[in-house]
Amino acid sequence: MMSNPPKILILDDEAEMRALLQRYLSGQGFVVRAVNDAPQLDKTLARESFDVLVLDLMMPGEDGLSICRRLRAGGETIPIMMLTAKGDPIDRIIGLEMGADDYLPKPFEPRELAARLHAMLRRQSMFAAGSTSAGKELVQFGDFTLDCSARRLLQGTQEIELTSGEFALLRALATNPGRTLGRERLIELAHGRQAAREQGITERSIDVQILRLRRVIEKDPSQPRFIQTVWGAGYVFVPDGEKS
Repeated sequence: MMSNPPKILILDDEAEMRALLQRYLSGQGFVVRAVNDAPQLDKTLARESFDVLVLDLMMPGEDGLSICRRLRAGGETIPIMMLTAKGDPIDRIIGLEMGADDYLPKPFEPRELAARLHAMLRRQSMFAAGSTSAGKELVQFGDFTLDCSARRLLQGTQEIELTSGEFALLRALATNPGRTLGRERLIELAHGRQAAREQGITERSIDVQILRLRRVIEKDPSQPRFIQTVWGAGYVFVPDGEKS
């Protein structure tokens, strides 16, 4: 558990929603700040650090998708919970592919939001605890150790053979724990867009490599613990092996 109360930053243009969430989440032990537009968000992030950003999708001016994309492009790694009033699943998928870590459709129960925020924070804490202080070059999950600098996967002391593509994909997943990654995003992270085009890597290639990785690291590949499927969106790496 965190020694200090987790800090949550909320961006929503509806004053009533901001007040509701701020009141409820404060009562659940969070330290909550709320802003109503992108400029206020940028100023607040520049002054303070937060553990999670709760970001509304539909807003006047710069919308949630644009903000999410801009933050990730600028290297911002804060976990992002996207709130969406749209019923079309494609909007939620796009949000995840832009770099959001989770989404919650409106209307929702504040209790569910609090539960999801706690789950996001647990995943982040577990990943940090399983990483070494040496730049997180080692990622530990189950009885496996992924050595990113040496490009090796160990099970105990035994080295596991992976192709270069499988290793690149596993590294992309393992260094983004708890974050749902679409296939296009995985291709970009693992190979780069230009190299992927030159090598003919497709979304189907990603699915095949995921199946191969599961046969290596999962006790039961049909019930994966570490590389879990987010239906309609992509895959998520769960270091502790619990259901996402």
